[in-house]
Amino acid sequence: MTVYAIIMGISLVITTILLIYLIRKKPQNQMQQIFAVDIILLFILCLFVLLQILFSERLGIDPIYFDYFAYIGGCFLPVTMYFTALVFANTKIKFKNSYLLLFIIPTLSLILLWTNNLHHLFFVKYSIYMKDGIFGPFAYVHTFYSYLMLFIAIFYFIKYSIKNSGFFSKQSLLILLGTIVPVIINVLGTFGIIDITIYVTPITFLFAILFYALAIFKFQFLTVSPIALQKIVDRISDGYMVLNDEDRIIDFNQTFIDMFRLKSEKLRNVSIDELLKSSDEFEDDNQLFQKTIEASKTTDNTLYINKHFKQINKYFNIEINNIKDKNTYLGTLVLFKDVTQHNLDMQTIKNNQEKLMEKERLASLGQLIGGIAHNLKTPIMSISGAAEGLTDLVHEYDSSIGDPEVTNQDHHDIAKDMSSWIEKIKEYTEYMSDVITAVKGQAVTLSEEQETNFTVDELIKRVDILMKHELKNALIDLNINMNHNESTELYGNVNSLVQVINNMISNSIQSYEGKPNQKIDLSITKKDSNLIISIQDYGSGMSKEVKDKLFKEMITTKGKNGTGLGLFMSYSNIRAHFNGNITVESEPQKGTKFNIILPYIK
Repeated sequence: MTVYAIIMGISLVITTILLIYLIRKKPQNQMQQIFAVDIILLFILCLFVLLQILFSERLGIDPIYFDYFAYIGGCFLPVTMYFTALVFANTKIKFKNSYLLLFIIPTLSLILLWTNNLHHLFFVKYSIYMKDGIFGPFAYVHTFYSYLMLFIAIFYFIKYSIKNSGFFSKQSLLILLGTIVPVIINVLGTFGIIDITIYVTPITFLFAILFYALAIFKFQFLTVSPIALQKIVDRISDGYMVLNDEDRIIDFNQTFIDMFRLKSEKLRNVSIDELLKSSDEFEDDNQLFQKTIEASKTTDNTLYINKHFKQINKYFNIEINNIKDKNTYLGTLVLFKDVTQHNLDMQTIKNNQEKLMEKERLASLGQLIGGIAHNLKTPIMSISGAAEGLTDLVHEYDSSIGDPEVTNQDHHDIAKDMSSWIEKIKEYTEYMSDVITAVKGQAVTLSEEQETNFTVDELIKRVDILMKHELKNALIDLNINMNHNESTELYGNVNSLVQVINNMISNSIQSYEGKPNQKIDLSITKKDSNLIISIQDYGSGMSKEVKDKLFKEMITTKGKNGTGLGLFMSYSNIRAHFNGNITVESEPQKGTKFNIILPYIK
């Protein structure tokens, strides 16, 4: 009995230490609270068993009276262990009224034990030796119920320990062993398979306490609930698997299983080589995948693989990192990021952008055709008129031959008139040549890009030629203010820059919403080493919201008549091909000013 007393004393010391630790630990979570209840019940059980050992024989007190109090812990501990397992499985539970039903049998057990002398429903014959005791009918109900609660608790511990492998499985297994040992010994004692005293029960629970203490202090079981972490990683959108130092799969989340339609029981502890050989998905990149895993062991950098898995028709960015502790390699983390939707969205954007660009290109061609018709019509009519004038002079000259009344001065006047018409024809043909050059350049820029040196004068000349028709139809005047040397040279695709400026002038025309007799100012100034081409109108302007998004996305104020691509592409064009920038100043109903900022050569 002295040995039992010492063991019970040790149990009380350990439970007291654990209880103080739990009470002082802040903040407290639900696992700490339910575990504290377990410790209190164990403390009560051990305390009154110790008192029974020390004072029952010495003071001549019937041992069963000590069990009246010890059974407070013995009756309710299986139920609290069940709640401990529930919290372990769910991290946190909400206490339901229906849970009160679980306390009916433990409460009845205590009442019937305390009144046992009246009915002997709990003990027919009481003995500290379980083999010699004779149990009443309700004791079997109590015993069955207690074991049922403990077995359910063990089931939860086993289930979620298996589900949550790796680091946390160590603490889970400690809790599991601490629960199984007392149950097995007490079952064997209850059925008389082994001869034990009632003192063995608290001793077995001491074993449980030691394992619980180990889980608490070494693995911080009560700080983070294992299944909570598992639920978190199961719900993240990225799949992952963890390989140990032997390249065997020791952990993964539910997302990874769902991604590749695998079975968890066939995946755990499988070598990565076996997985790759058994999977058609990795058939083409088997060696690349293995080489990347091997390479990750010797570098702290994240290694990447982009892969399309044909059978499941998904695209993944695979990130591979090593796991180290104090420069000791422990394993490899392989993270699978599903980028299928991103790739589909990018393809959709690309397709839509191509359609919008084609629409913009066709609109530009329409504008060019209108410009050709307008710009060539006037000189052609003028050349036709000059030809008629020359024809008349030729007839006049022919009829004057041999006419004695025609003097030499008359011949000189006829020649002078003919020369005048010829000069006009030359002027018109040069203008037509400039128009054709400008139009040809703009047509070419829609399909290819050529970067050369060009002057500001050449740039403005082309803009004037191409926009003259649209400006005339809208009854808008374009005021060109050259505040810098027109021979200043720029480098890039002149046709592309012309298109950008024309697009902005067109936007300015549209900002007047059809109002005639308005003006647009096009000015060229120098600031530092940059040339600033400004296009300013005094039309409807734009809101701050539109202005802020103008060069960041395809936005339009024209409703269904606009794509928003013009300015978006103009900005991209200036940034990419001229190393320049575009700024905008605008106020609603006051107008808009675009500034094209370009570095120049001289």
